[in-house]
Amino acid sequence: MAEKSTAEGHWTDDVNWLLSAPFILINLIVLVGVFIVPFSWPAFAVGLALYFVRMFGITAGYHRYFAHRGFKTGRVFQFILALLGTLASQKGVLWWSGHHRHHHRHSDLEGDVHSPKHGVFWSHMGWVMSSKWEETPDAQIREFAKYPELQWLNRWWYVPPVLLGVVTWLIGGWIALFWTFAVSTVLLYQATFCINSLAHLWGTRRYQTTDTSRNNLLLALLTLGEGWHNNHHHYQSTANNGFFWWEIDISYGILKVLSWFGVVWDLRTPPKWVLEGRARKDDDTFGALVPERQAAAQARARRAPSAQPAVNDGEPRATRASAA
Repeated sequence: MAEKSTAEGHWTDDVNWLLSAPFILINLIVLVGVFIVPFSWPAFAVGLALYFVRMFGITAGYHRYFAHRGFKTGRVFQFILALLGTLASQKGVLWWSGHHRHHHRHSDLEGDVHSPKHGVFWSHMGWVMSSKWEETPDAQIREFAKYPELQWLNRWWYVPPVLLGVVTWLIGGWIALFWTFAVSTVLLYQATFCINSLAHLWGTRRYQTTDTSRNNLLLALLTLGEGWHNNHHHYQSTANNGFFWWEIDISYGILKVLSWFGVVWDLRTPPKWVLEGRARKDDDTFGALVPERQAAAQARARRAPSAQPAVNDGEPRATRASAA
């Protein structure tokens, strides 16, 4: 398959090489550095902890909360989730979540942000470097764009990870900077990007969705539950991607524990008709769509993508007093 972002040209035609330079450089440094930089178990162990915490920020924060409204929380923890995701250095929370909503509306269609049908490397990481997707799609993420703290994080998304790298260097020197920060950051990149690429190519399909999404246990383990991708594309607005008890979903387990202490609440899980793969007559923007209605919704999105309404159910509250 040709590595093309569009039918008009090669994916590299759209790359913003200047803005992508730090991203390309850190990947190359890690690729070469693992053979050069002296190994340190303590530094690597702290790096694994950073990987776990920041992956939770991406999976539970950027993805399940901001993109899909799979649960509710207050404004303080909302900010913490956004900050943890920002520390993963995968651009801003509004940028990430807005483009992800766009991806679901066009999954594996012509307008998809990162479909493998446009090339495996493009879907994996080429699209991140593309100038085509630099702007934050505000129309897709209106209900969160009103928060100034999220706007600040979205605009200055590179500040938290840079500060994290500096702190790591001050505490543990160059070896810690490499094994604790750089290696864990690149591993975060590659594991997350595998959901965009490999999870549409490798695995099993429980549900007949209109895209190529697949379930993959290995990817689920690496991404704290995101590998149950066919489940997710069948019904997106849930706090869990592992629909059954044997499908390991670490992010949902953490959210469940947090719900016991009132940090999060109203964790949405798939109803019985979803688990059984049946259709329902009415649908919602981020729920499982009847195939015919999904096709109609996608056609409308292609005609007027900026007119798609934002989802306003479950707006964050400062307290749980009115939680249902």
